[in-house]
Amino acid sequence: MNIPLDAATTARASFTAKYQTHLPGGHHWSMRMPRGSALKLTASEANANVGLVMYNPLETLERLNLPDTLKGQHTFRLTEGHCLYSDMGRIFASIIQDDLGWHDSASGNLMEQHFAAKGWHKKAYQQAFNDFTPSGHDSLLIEMAKYGLSERDLCANLNLFSRVRADEDANLHYVTDHCAAGDSVTLRFEMDTLVMLHTCPHPLDPAEDYPLRGVDLTFGTATAMDEHDACYLSRPENARAFANNQLYHLAG
Repeated sequence: MNIPLDAATTARASFTAKYQTHLPGGHHWSMRMPRGSALKLTASEANANVGLVMYNPLETLERLNLPDTLKGQHTFRLTEGHCLYSDMGRIFASIIQDDLGWHDSASGNLMEQHFAAKGWHKKAYQQAFNDFTPSGHDSLLIEMAKYGLSERDLCANLNLFSRVRADEDANLHYVTDHCAAGDSVTLRFEMDTLVMLHTCPHPLDPAEDYPLRGVDLTFGTATAMDEHDACYLSRPENARAFANNQLYHLAG
């Protein structure tokens, strides 16, 4: 069951910006985000998509586990107040701010075979330079290779800014105009986390041509979690996972 959230006893974490950069559409990026840091992602264009995976930089066998993330919080959609779990029952990051109310956790990455199915023309970097059209799958593999990781290490990715709906036959459909330019989501990192992301299109995006939609990345710090924190209180499992984090940091 949900723990009731009383506005008088819960606290929304504040965010303090330190640095900002822009990641164009169809690009990829990675960085080790230290515990206590925060990352705000802001859509530059409507219908942006950010594919994201996470790893423990000290032990990369520990990685983002979306099935556990959804199961522990009894949800199909991820939004403010939710946490992103590792496969060791710890929390990589908390969603402390969100303008969208829904981020897709089920559709995976844009793959090579999607181009032909969609009728999109795939352009290599040698042809188009910064306007090339990579797949999300290949983009993550490029970032992973920088840390000695390969395709066997790739976990299921979260699609920030995107929403899907299921019909009566359980088919997933992309929801257009879910994301407007200027919409943002902020992640607070509860442990040192290796973050890899791309700005390639969602695999179900119905656009006629490969869309190039970028995001602004703002790096900063956020109010630390305590017993009044909305993410801590939103689910009983979150409190247990935060306790796992505390034990992990004591042992480290």
